[in-house]
Amino acid sequence: MTGTPSIAHGIAGLALAVLGWGLTWPINKVLLADISPFWLSAFRAAIASVVLFSIAVASRRLILPARHDMPIVVSIALLHMVGFSVLAAIGLSLVPVGRSVVLAYTTPLWVMPAAAIFLGERLTAQRLVGVALGLLGLMVLFNPFAFDWSDRSSIGGHAALLVAALLWASNIVHVRGHRWQATPFQLVPWEMLLATAVLVVIAVLSGATLAIEWNAKIVVLLLASSILGQALPQWAVVVAGRGLSAGTVSLGLLASPIIGIVVAAAALGEPLDLYVWLAVLMVIGGVALGTTGSSLRR
Repeated sequence: MTGTPSIAHGIAGLALAVLGWGLTWPINKVLLADISPFWLSAFRAAIASVVLFSIAVASRRLILPARHDMPIVVSIALLHMVGFSVLAAIGLSLVPVGRSVVLAYTTPLWVMPAAAIFLGERLTAQRLVGVALGLLGLMVLFNPFAFDWSDRSSIGGHAALLVAALLWASNIVHVRGHRWQATPFQLVPWEMLLATAVLVVIAVLSGATLAIEWNAKIVVLLLASSILGQALPQWAVVVAGRGLSAGTVSLGLLASPIIGIVVAAAALGEPLDLYVWLAVLMVIGGVALGTTGSSLRR
């Protein structure tokens, strides 16, 4: 999918990103039964690094980051690829997939007011309605009749996922405000490599055991999580953005949580909680309203 951008390439890239990110949540849930959140994040980043460097070399897009781009390389690596990855994995190990996906996809809701404060983006009435609708979705998710407030591990898992979403939102605001010299995809391999180094150090310092009973199932799922769920979507979103409008890509990516919830229900037997569905509809609706404003740019 290199060369001249086209709608067909954009649709294919968007479909791959949606499928990859949607399947990642239930796949990671299975892997977390055998691998600690810290080592899972490190393994995924290491495999993704190899794949991204291979794609960059094959497409002749591998470059050394310029000094001007180093702050964004560090920001994406630490806030998104390390912070979000570790906290999301911790949360997912303690929280059902459906709730995890909803909390993770609140990220754009926090981006809207932050971008207005730090970047001067206009917070239109439509975006305000979107934020309000998304926050209402969170209130539905934490309905006292549906949430077990006595379960400390569950509370910790939900908190980890919310902090993960806030870290990713902070990174997105930095991405919007950065003046790029290289393209985002040219920097992704280096970001993933830096994230791998940091994640390995975190995993070692955590004391988490590496006594994993390796088998074909774990290997296949780990490769799927790393390649289909992390490396390829990073590339696919770039392809989608070249062939489709930013609004189309933003709305299309909202299918990812639906895929995650449905697959988790079918493959893992997770109940389709009414509160989860109401929350995901409100959060996705809020994000859809907020990301289709008149000031949205490619």
